Parts: sequence; C-alpha cells; structure tokens
Amino acid sequence: MDGGDRTIIRLSPAQRKWLERGLTQPGGKLPLFDADGRKINPQVVKKCVDEGWAEPWFANELKPEWMVCKLTSAGRSALQQSGA
Repeated sequence: MDGGDRTIIRLSPAQRKWLERGLTQPGGKLPLFDADGRKINPQVVKKCVDEGWAEPWFANELKPEWMVCKLTSAGRSALQQSGA
C-alpha cells in the first residue's frame, strides 16, 4: 500500500445521533434511551461496540440485558471524520 489507504467512516443517522450524545456527557456516557424515552436500538449499540466507537462501561445490575456504554476515542474520531 502507498500509505494513503484510509477507511471512510460511514455512520448511520441513528449511530451518529447516539454517539453524539456522548460528547456532552461526563466520561462520554452514552444514553440507554433516546430523547423521546424509547430504548436505543440494540443493533445500533452492537454495531458501535463492534466498530470500537463505543465500549461497555459497567454492568447494569437492575437490567443486565442493557449495556451501559461510553464513547471511545475511536468514536470521537469517527464523528469528526464523518462530519460531526
């Protein structure tokens, strides 16, 4: 490769919206619910974790099936690269 091989980050609108909310929260905490009170789609959470844009933060003892996540430096970078 010539060193110019850069991966283009493509966030879905749902991924972008979720990750952006971590920019203003202490420690980059990502919400469990959207602004309308609906649970964040687990597929959005899984994709962002799989891509390294978010990471599990701690176990939710009351709802163990809910993954509490935080924004990673890779997630911040993805937001910047994709125009946030």
